[in-house]
Amino acid sequence: MLDERLARHLHVESLRHRDLHPEHEAHVLFQASTIGALLEGAFEGDVTFEELAEHGNLGLGTLNALDGEMIAVDGSFYRADVDGLISEVPPEERTPFAAMAWFEPSLERAMDGPLAYSDLLAELDAIAADPEASCALRLDGEFELIRARSVPRQYPPFRPLAEVVADQHVFEFTGVQGTVVGFRFPDYARGLEADGYHLHFITADRKEGGHVLDCRPAAVTASIDLSGDLHVELPPGVELESAQLDAATASALDRVEHRG
Repeated sequence: MLDERLARHLHVESLRHRDLHPEHEAHVLFQASTIGALLEGAFEGDVTFEELAEHGNLGLGTLNALDGEMIAVDGSFYRADVDGLISEVPPEERTPFAAMAWFEPSLERAMDGPLAYSDLLAELDAIAADPEASCALRLDGEFELIRARSVPRQYPPFRPLAEVVADQHVFEFTGVQGTVVGFRFPDYARGLEADGYHLHFITADRKEGGHVLDCRPAAVTASIDLSGDLHVELPPGVELESAQLDAATASALDRVEHRG
């Protein structure tokens, strides 16, 4: 069963693909599949990026066969390949996992650095205030360092994500202008999403990016959109009740999110 705090603090609605319809509600998060399913190797999705665009203008995720890191910013979708190079995502492409929001921030703060990554996350927690609130966020400005990763395209039979990450490519961007987008979920949402911060980066010229492993902002503006609703599209074979992770899978999630 899902954590009772999830039911109490974050209203979750499960959807099947046949039930998808355009949504333009502010402060509502939309997610295709669950991070738990992705961890187990569910790398083929049934939601196109044309459909995904109906559920938000900011977000992150991946592409079918885990073919790169996806960054959604200002209504456009970008793919960071295994070398961190950016290309636009065709509308007919599909995703096995993505999280989206119609971004309407209610909180904003300028940050001067350089800030260590841990200090940045502590500052964002202080701005959001409520430790049990979920939120979408973006950071715009200058970064002293972005350490990021992407993974190579996979082929059936698919391995678990924790094994795939062993083949990840890690790269660094220094002294760059750009945007970090992502989400913060509390620990009770683990299994639906990665608890804590899940962030992707794209440069201002839209040429490079990836999944953030480390980030040192120099001078940025942080914008936060607090959210209380989550709509989850469940592909065939994925059930909401099975989203909670056992100890071994939770440990794998930590390795996937934070290993550099």
